Amino acid sequence: MRLVLVGPPGAGKGTQAAVLSEHLAVPHISSGDLFRENIDNATPLGKEAKSYLDAGELVPDEVTNEMVRQRLAASDAAEGFLLDGFPRTTPQADVLGNILAENGMSLTAVVQFEVPREELVRRLLDRGRSDDTEELIRRRLDVYDSETAPLLDYYRDKLITIDAFGQVEEVTSRALEALRARA
Repeated sequence: MRLVLVGPPGAGKGTQAAVLSEHLAVPHISSGDLFRENIDNATPLGKEAKSYLDAGELVPDEVTNEMVRQRLAASDAAEGFLLDGFPRTTPQADVLGNILAENGMSLTAVVQFEVPREELVRRLLDRGRSDDTEELIRRRLDVYDSETAPLLDYYRDKLITIDAFGQVEEVTSRALEALRARA
């Protein structure tokens, strides 16, 4: 299975990604982990990304896209993968489509984890991080709505929406059932 997971901050996407990748026996490919691995290993892409981050700038899509391209070319991703945190925008989705097409692949599904907004705010406040003020949380959710939510329309033919309100096991069960129905 070749999956993309989408959902706002606090929806449990990272938790579900880790659990689902084990159930489906495919690698969990997180954009955050890709950045850390490339930077920690001082790869050419990691050095380039670090230079932007050190300057307080966003890493350009070209760098992120190339990290994803290289990671999807790894042998463990040949039979499937679960992407978490990429694509975040429709231009990145275009790039992902091109990468897959170049390798004779396509996405199986895009799994959206849906949680009521007030529950997202509550979850993020409950984490207790110093940078998680209600104002900042709401701003991050607004950024998600404006930048990432358009992916839902982009991927409407592949989209599976999962109610992500409830215990981790319940959400995993819903996701696996929906994926089995799609397969």
